[in-house]
Amino acid sequence: MSKTKIITAAEAAAEVKDGMTITVSGFVGSVCPESLSKALEKRYLDTGSPKALTLYYCSAQGNRDGSGAEHFAHGGLLRKVIGGHWNLTPKLGQMARNNEIEAYALPQGTLSQLTRAIAGGRPGVITHVGLDTFVDPRLGGGKLNAITKDELVHVIGVRGKEQLLYESLPIDIGFLRGTYADERGNVTLEREPMTYEATSLAQAVKNSGGKVFVQVEKIARAGGLDPRLVKIPGIYVDGVVEATPGDHEQCFGFPFNPALTGEIQAPLERPAPLPLDAKKIIARRAALELRPGAVCNLGIGAPEYIALVAAEEGLDADFTLTVEAGVIGGSPLGGARFGACANPECILSQPEQFDFYDGGGLDQAFLGLAEVDEAGNLNVSRFGPRIAGPGGFINITQNAKNVYFCGTFTAGGLELTAAGGKLSVTHEGQIKKFVRQVEQITFSGRHAQKTGQPVMYITERAVFALSPAGMVLTEIAPGIDLGTQVLDLMDFSPIISPTLKTMDAEIFRERPTRGATRQ
Repeated sequence: MSKTKIITAAEAAAEVKDGMTITVSGFVGSVCPESLSKALEKRYLDTGSPKALTLYYCSAQGNRDGSGAEHFAHGGLLRKVIGGHWNLTPKLGQMARNNEIEAYALPQGTLSQLTRAIAGGRPGVITHVGLDTFVDPRLGGGKLNAITKDELVHVIGVRGKEQLLYESLPIDIGFLRGTYADERGNVTLEREPMTYEATSLAQAVKNSGGKVFVQVEKIARAGGLDPRLVKIPGIYVDGVVEATPGDHEQCFGFPFNPALTGEIQAPLERPAPLPLDAKKIIARRAALELRPGAVCNLGIGAPEYIALVAAEEGLDADFTLTVEAGVIGGSPLGGARFGACANPECILSQPEQFDFYDGGGLDQAFLGLAEVDEAGNLNVSRFGPRIAGPGGFINITQNAKNVYFCGTFTAGGLELTAAGGKLSVTHEGQIKKFVRQVEQITFSGRHAQKTGQPVMYITERAVFALSPAGMVLTEIAPGIDLGTQVLDLMDFSPIISPTLKTMDAEIFRERPTRGATRQ
């Protein structure tokens, strides 16, 4: 075997030509090839070249600070962006809003699976994921602005059932990241907290006739790596770049932690009790739904608190947490380290994890609640000028055996106190979350009804369930007035259950809720 060329980041950036399609690895603040992305950004700012690129990425990339995919956020550099999550790249979102670029937001899991279809020369991914949501071409096809015209998603029939076809596209350049490379270009990822879709991304670029460049921490001699750890074989790699340490943090802003890779098992102490605020109240009520032995996924925001509450109150041994990045077991982390887990039991690739999710492998999924309407539809992907994108939300919520949406009842200045087993609202939020019709359908109540999926909506003051007749109010917090503090703050009238319950008073006390009743 010949040796792979060891090059600089600038030399890799010079291989990117006008009009090419480029893919970049990254999951929030992990596995982002910062040296490569920075070099391309510098080249463009210095020379005005390359121009009119298409950027393809699967997961959220960045930290709202110019890192990750935001290195590409320059007028003229980009023509089109196809991404799974936009919330961490506000500059790209601004370009989409201003019609400076064609822009698509598609399901993260499906985009990761599409890399395998591209690698295998297949026409695309055929799946039910996205039906009846905003990525369904009958509801917008994932297009984010007026200048975006091409249909990347199509409705087709398979054995008498509707499915969506997500089209394959050729990829000319891959900027990827690994841990070590040998002189033949074989790349390992053992110091990364996830393996993302490294293998299939490299295959997709190579089989498209493109070039693959990988940023690594160190370069070893040929044959010096454990072949069982190699995720990107040298036959896929056109150039290896040894990154500067500042561009190769394990996660943005954090030093290397061996507990995130399974190298060690770190002792986990019981956390200090969380303040009894809205998020903790919501998490306590949601934790009562946890089933022993369940395989679960927790989203960002209020659902993150469920793991903390479960650990604080001794429930964490009852279930197994998974993260869409591919991690199974352990304790999920938040912020720039979202996607990583301390003390994981297994680290799969992202497409493999989403295969399991899409096939119904999740027993329970707890996701955020941003905006919900009378049909049970949920929007977490677009709010006026702010583009968030779906991330893995559509894959996860559409396929879990049971789904729970968790969030505050109102937003924008909500203040409350809980004491003595009762809840008091001291300042009401200015924004209603229960609206007549959501701005964008990220979760389809209609689709859930067709599949018979149980759906629950959990807030700090009320709990709802989706039924064939509509949204049903099933529980109300002690101390809350049904009329003025629930019904008057909704743009539609829910069905009030004839057996309307009062939420367990233990949820609203400072002490742990082990005495609360599991539902």
